[in-house]
Amino acid sequence: MTSGVRVVPVLGLGIDAGGTQARWALARADGTVLAEGAVPGFSGPHLATAGGRRHVLAAVAALRQAVAAAGHGPASALWAGITGHDDDAGPGMARLLARGLRVPQLAAHAFNDVEMASRLCFAPGRGYLVYAGTGSIAWFIDTDNRAFHVGGKGSLLGDEGSGYWIAREALALLWRRDDEAPGALAGTALARHVFAAVGGARWEDTRLAVHQLGRGDIGSLALAVAAAAAEGDETALGLLRQAGAELARLANILIRRFGARPVAVAGRAVGLHPALFSALQSALVPGTPLQWLELAVHRDAAVAAARSVASQPGEPG
Repeated sequence: MTSGVRVVPVLGLGIDAGGTQARWALARADGTVLAEGAVPGFSGPHLATAGGRRHVLAAVAALRQAVAAAGHGPASALWAGITGHDDDAGPGMARLLARGLRVPQLAAHAFNDVEMASRLCFAPGRGYLVYAGTGSIAWFIDTDNRAFHVGGKGSLLGDEGSGYWIAREALALLWRRDDEAPGALAGTALARHVFAAVGGARWEDTRLAVHQLGRGDIGSLALAVAAAAAEGDETALGLLRQAGAELARLANILIRRFGARPVAVAGRAVGLHPALFSALQSALVPGTPLQWLELAVHRDAAVAAARSVASQPGEPG
């Protein structure tokens, strides 16, 4: 004989949202991922305008439909990492997500995307995360649960060591050398791969690409630099080593400010070529433990969200 009481499973919803897409996952507290997918992306700055807010609402509606279609029931909690999110500038994001996704307000948490990755990598006070994708930034969460970051100043003022920075430096170097000695690098692997990705070897091709391509598209040109490095091009290898040293600088700043702790690195730029990771490791404060993580942030966030509820007294397990 059954009691007739229906036990509602604790499910966590994890979101990793950027401008292009928002990846999501639904998981149980035991680490089982039940469903995952992707919907149109959104970012923190979208909340600053009426049109941007409508864009976020449409993306959240698409996400709600996708989660419902998975057929596992509603989420009990939510962890969302969102590009460009700022608690001071956009405190309404968590409330908007909670309402739109039918998640209890107190169980819905919105973070900057790299801050959330940092929380998933290390318990508070235990380590530093350096993230290098299109941009670059380093985060630390202290034992009082306060978040600190260095870098992340954007493509105009910083993001050293990122994919965008590598691409920008490669293009600048090629054309600077061409000014000094026309055609000097024309036959190199770096010029061949980069100009093929740009769409031509004329200055006009580069000028149009710089003005017309988006930030992410320019950042993807770093793949061409990596391809040249794989052929042994010393100029390309030098750029990647410099990128590694720049990423180590971010970690070293945090170490100087907050003390010796392990460092984790993640993001597509880190895996471009072994020379970048090797240079990063060599430039770190001696003795610093370093690990390279290939993160599935949306999945890990879903598990963390489920555990945050399942661990509370009186919650169903």
